[in-house]
Amino acid sequence: MWNPTWWAACLLASGLALAVAALDPGGAGAQLRDPPLGWDMWDPGGRELWEPERMDPTLRWRMTRHSSFIQDGVPAAYRDARNPTTRTPATVRAGGVLYAARCAACHDPSGTGHGDAGLALSPSPALLAQLIRMPDAVDAYLLWAISDGGKPFGTSMPAFKDALTSEQIWQIITYMRAGFPAIGETVRE
Repeated sequence: MWNPTWWAACLLASGLALAVAALDPGGAGAQLRDPPLGWDMWDPGGRELWEPERMDPTLRWRMTRHSSFIQDGVPAAYRDARNPTTRTPATVRAGGVLYAARCAACHDPSGTGHGDAGLALSPSPALLAQLIRMPDAVDAYLLWAISDGGKPFGTSMPAFKDALTSEQIWQIITYMRAGFPAIGETVRE
């Protein structure tokens, strides 16, 4: 099935991989080498490597939930979900306390995915600080990811739907949308 968004993401990832491969690891300052003679950056070939079955496993895991969302949306239970909480300093603070207790060990206090408990995980924890700014980080997607966790997608992300109330999950989402402020930091409404 043709999905232009999925293919565009694969093309971007492929281009980045080619750029990284062109770096001279032995050179001071990692200078870019000239591409091989006859190489066309607009048609790099190897398209068969873009197929999900042939991707690096960590990249495939990272893309599985996203591609599922792009193709099918979120499960019916989350389709019409909208964050009912208001972004107030109290809500953000409550979400920050919950995030620190439940999420920061893997995702890091600032959402960079470098928490101590997450360092040994493969795939590594999601980069929440980056994810939260993406256009597809809609409320329903975030609620689904936190509630159901990553088991259906082969990741270690636990499901929180039985451990936290929906109000608590929404508070965490509100905290993330506020930019992961330090607890006690002034938050604008």
